[in-house]
Amino acid sequence: MWKPGFDNQGRTEAISPTRGPIYNSYFILLALLGLSTLGWTQDQPHAMVLRSQWHASVPPLSQLLPVPSNSASARSAEPDEAEPDEEDQLLVRGLTPPADSGLQAGDDDATANSLAPFSAILGLNILGLGTGFSGYSLQANVPDTNAAIGPTQIVEWVNEAFVVLNKSDGRVEYGPANGNTLWHSRGGPCATYDNLDPIVQFDKLAKRWVMMMPVFREPSYFCVAVSTGSDAVNSSWNLYAFEEPGGNPLCGGCRPVPDYPKWAVWPDGYYVSYVQGGVNETYIGAGVCVVERTAMLKGAAAARMQCFTQTGTDYGAMLPADLDGTTLPPSGSPEYFMAFDYNDQSLDLWKFVVNWSNPSLSKFTGPTNIRVAAFAEPCGETRTEVTYTTGHCIPQPGTSERLDSYGDRLMYRLAYRNFGGHASLLANHTVSIGNGTSQTGIRWYELRNSGSGFGLYQQGTYAPDSNYRWMGSLAMDKVGEIGLGYNVSGGAMHPSIRYTGRVSTDPLGRMESEFDVLSHAGVPLGSQTTTFRWGDYSSMAVDPSDDCTFWYATEYIPSSSSPNDHWATRIASFKFPACN
Repeated sequence: MWKPGFDNQGRTEAISPTRGPIYNSYFILLALLGLSTLGWTQDQPHAMVLRSQWHASVPPLSQLLPVPSNSASARSAEPDEAEPDEEDQLLVRGLTPPADSGLQAGDDDATANSLAPFSAILGLNILGLGTGFSGYSLQANVPDTNAAIGPTQIVEWVNEAFVVLNKSDGRVEYGPANGNTLWHSRGGPCATYDNLDPIVQFDKLAKRWVMMMPVFREPSYFCVAVSTGSDAVNSSWNLYAFEEPGGNPLCGGCRPVPDYPKWAVWPDGYYVSYVQGGVNETYIGAGVCVVERTAMLKGAAAARMQCFTQTGTDYGAMLPADLDGTTLPPSGSPEYFMAFDYNDQSLDLWKFVVNWSNPSLSKFTGPTNIRVAAFAEPCGETRTEVTYTTGHCIPQPGTSERLDSYGDRLMYRLAYRNFGGHASLLANHTVSIGNGTSQTGIRWYELRNSGSGFGLYQQGTYAPDSNYRWMGSLAMDKVGEIGLGYNVSGGAMHPSIRYTGRVSTDPLGRMESEFDVLSHAGVPLGSQTTTFRWGDYSSMAVDPSDDCTFWYATEYIPSSSSPNDHWATRIASFKFPACN
């Protein structure tokens, strides 16, 4: 998420390589573009093509000293303006949402215990980066928790540091280290500045780690590190810096602020979506790009990036499909991007077809509208926001401060898996369940494509009691079982971490009962009283070793952090017995 508390006018240090060219067709295109916000093919018929502006190779982390945290206390990374109570705002505006038609049957206090027992086998349950983690100093008010799993390791990256853990016992193998540690010894635009909104992935096809951090400066950069092997500590790395593209006429001549980038692994590239902020950080549409995965895996001196930025504001933040498992998408398959539709409460699906040999043939087309059960955005949300001013209605005990629901967009990840006979896409977002209060639940979907395009296969809204659930993330194992993690809070319950899931024998649209990660570990909890901001996303990943084990990471507030309300994170794993 864009952090307005930080200076976004500072220039990066000079870099020695010459800035990569942007093809002449891009400049011709800009001259022809109007201010229309119609379809993609009308607004931007060709991709902008840019080259990485900087490249370096670095030795393994085992040979690099971790760059220490920049601060011993949390810095404000978000505005904390006082706002009227969100539930009161809803009632005053007459916006009490209708009942959610996707709510699981029997989801109420009286029948919550009738849910199928949670059938998963519990795994590791360990402290992640944050308060109480040895060697880590908090650097921001929100962690933006993200974790990826490799053959033997977990890499967790939060604002603004990462750590490498042994996945068998949680033992620290490297770090904590500031997020720019890999870049620090080589200089360049990624070496010294804040590394917020980080994403780490394990490329299961190549067995490589991919670490991305944006640099929110002027100009702004996507900084990407790709390992040369599957060991995050003992493999060397290739580093790249891509300047975030301009070219959006809705910015009025400014260079759009890149916010909330989300990266995904696909066979023909690493894809990214991001939110574009214009003057006064107003939302001016999503940007979508692909970077040249093949070149980066080879450690080439330069890699290309192709982008479409003319989406208009009718569509919110998008997510790129992220490949789970090692079964490739069908031959010729495009990459998919998804958002939910503000206007008619549905899902919108785009296709990105990249052509590296002739970039003029690359296309970004859509959207295809997919009807789902009616839903209402929670907490007064209406549109994607760059700087948050609405959306905080999640109650906590002992404080009038309510937490941000983040209901204006789909939650990370858009998980893709190919089973041969069909492919599945999983998505989720936070919704109001429409019971006369501002209570929220997790709306989740499985879309399937058996050869004629994606359509809705099943959906549900998970809200098994009167508490509020939000900040979800979900994934699917190799036999089609689903794991869903999220935060939960209420007027009598401190914010906690839970997960649930479903197996193939469960009725369509239904999750099982839930497991509370923190109460099981005996972790005492507190409430967050200093800001309404919560972690901008959480992380559910599938273990590449067995393609069965789910790993979930997100934040909470330990009671030991009072009165500073400093966050901590937790990493927990589970699997279903049928997946072997």
